[in-house]
Amino acid sequence: MTVSIARPEFEIHPQLTDPLLADLLHPERLLWTPRELAELTGTVAAELTTGLRELLRFEEEQRWWARLALTDGVELWLLSWLPGQQTKPHDHGGASGSFTVLQGELAEEYRYAGGPIRSRTHRAGDGLGFGAGRAHQVTGAGNGPAASVHAYSPPLVATREYASLADVPAEIPPLPAIIS
Repeated sequence: MTVSIARPEFEIHPQLTDPLLADLLHPERLLWTPRELAELTGTVAAELTTGLRELLRFEEEQRWWARLALTDGVELWLLSWLPGQQTKPHDHGGASGSFTVLQGELAEEYRYAGGPIRSRTHRAGDGLGFGAGRAHQVTGAGNGPAASVHAYSPPLVATREYASLADVPAEIPPLPAIIS
């Protein structure tokens, strides 16, 4: 009798050839904690710097981004920021997330549901993980271009935008699952 074990599948950006990335993805892990996401983005930013910088693009018209990897449990992105480029205030629809600054400086205003609006500056090497109850707005700060590595779990969850962080409700509900 032959037993077949299904191996989880994953996608990696075709220009990223370092085998370390595949080792970091743990495709069998279906839900990542904020701490695990922060460890992932921190390691990717620190250990895959050369490959990430070769992939980076900076565009004046809008922020640039590329998906680095996708499994059933995590989605990994590289984003670039010129000074003043920013996201709209948003949450991650019930997903946990993380980002680590690869280069430059990012300003972040954030709010946990029901809490005060706070601000923080993140510089190259800084990273954090956060749970599903956090909304934020991120802006390219400093005098030069910035780049950051982001991860979300579960992946492919739509964000919810707000006019301002003051409009974030006292509880951030998850978005409905997409059934295919």
